[in-house]
Amino acid sequence: MENMELVILETSDVHGNIYPINYGTNKAADVGLAKIASLVKNERTRNPYLLFVDNGDLIQGTPLMYHFARIEPAKPNPMIMLANEMQYDAAVFGNHEFNYGKELLSSAIHESTFPWISANILDSKTKKPYYGKPYLVKEFSNGLRVGILGLTTPYIPNWEQPEHIEGLVFEDAVAAAKKWVKHLKEKEQADVVIVSYHGGFERDLESGEPTETITGENQGYQICYEVEGVDVLLTGHQHRLIGDSHVNGVPVVQPGSNGAALGKVTLFLEKQEGKWVIKESISKLISVSGAEADTILLENVKEYETSTQSWLDLPIGRIEGDMVVHDPMSIRLQDNALIEFFNRVQMEAAGVDISSTALFDNHSPGLKENVTMRDVVSNYIYPNTLKVLRITGKDIKDALERSASYFKEYNGEKIEVNPAFSDPKPQHFNYDMWEGIDYLIDIRKPHGERIVKLEYKGAPIDFTKEYEVVMNNYRAGGGGEYFMFKDKPVVKEIQTDVSELIANYILERKAVKASVNHNWKVIY
Repeated sequence: MENMELVILETSDVHGNIYPINYGTNKAADVGLAKIASLVKNERTRNPYLLFVDNGDLIQGTPLMYHFARIEPAKPNPMIMLANEMQYDAAVFGNHEFNYGKELLSSAIHESTFPWISANILDSKTKKPYYGKPYLVKEFSNGLRVGILGLTTPYIPNWEQPEHIEGLVFEDAVAAAKKWVKHLKEKEQADVVIVSYHGGFERDLESGEPTETITGENQGYQICYEVEGVDVLLTGHQHRLIGDSHVNGVPVVQPGSNGAALGKVTLFLEKQEGKWVIKESISKLISVSGAEADTILLENVKEYETSTQSWLDLPIGRIEGDMVVHDPMSIRLQDNALIEFFNRVQMEAAGVDISSTALFDNHSPGLKENVTMRDVVSNYIYPNTLKVLRITGKDIKDALERSASYFKEYNGEKIEVNPAFSDPKPQHFNYDMWEGIDYLIDIRKPHGERIVKLEYKGAPIDFTKEYEVVMNNYRAGGGGEYFMFKDKPVVKEIQTDVSELIANYILERKAVKASVNHNWKVIY
């Protein structure tokens, strides 16, 4: 009886990380494609039958990629240069692939020596896969035929700027999987079908209990249970570390983010009556911790890194006072100078007097006395732009209640984060803090009843009156379950990245005073 092993390697949510460093501190970190490359080389030496797939969110996320996209976009894409050298077999579109616009994405696709695949991103006119390739079939020398189907979370229109996805339709991932998995099995005669899905799991993998509001953003669990013929499910988007797991008998894997781990699925196959049959499967994660970075890869993009580091170290001005993040939780408990500053930048850019923003993660360092571009992009880590929405006072109240649900009900001892904002993926970016209104959040009260004061210009907000509010484009589209903002009238759009607005604000003034007007706080 003929037997073989097929190894499938996956990266996902690498987010522009190449070098093993943290750009905010410039210290070493166990991340990046250079370390992943060393792991992949090792796997290739031991496994003659191997497939290597990127599962999305490859080309955005670090200052290096921001600098490339905004300042040097005419050059070859450094992430694609390395992906070509690492010999990926295919890449799937993630939601962040669209952040820098269709022109940059099209260039990345054109420069790639591997296909980009997604079966559920369709041309709005023809209803055919927009980028031409829903899947890849690879036939090995021993006759094994493997189909790789690409799927992308269909929730992208809720986040992305409309011009970046113009002409595209995002079909339900489960519906697309049912159609194309069957096609791969019956028409393409694939022995093995791998679904590489830029999305995660909407339910607990063991109990099946819902872990999030069912919106269609993550459908991995549903795919495993409802789509017949899926042999392997590669996932991402949620930045979770999932290995050694099966869902309804399907091996699943998710390798975190930033290139901190490599996903690996091993299939043990046996040839029966001329067909390869899977007898056993193992999924695991391989950490890059302890791996040496591939110095040849780093040398090939050294020019990009050097220019990025020079740009990051450019001094742009001074902060007079304290805008450093000493404790992320304290930042979220009462008005503070850093968040007030970001809101004031947004209000000036938009010409309105109400604004909301967030402390995006618990690693945000704040702004020290002498500010560089590194400080700005370390705090404002997304390429967001701004929108001014016309919303009602009721919408403002509902949005504040959504933010207030960030906290567990106070137990009299310790203030804790609601697990819905931390598990399975940290979502600190979904807790907003507002300027231009006065409010109190009482976390002793149940969710939905926590806003105990809400005023505008000294008077209670009128729930029926309309107000103009500036926020980032992600939130304006309803991202983060802020459904009250979805499809509201857009009064104005500011197309300059918020990080650039912040930098320009400091550059123009040379010095910015830290100020706090104490317009909000959490009580308990």
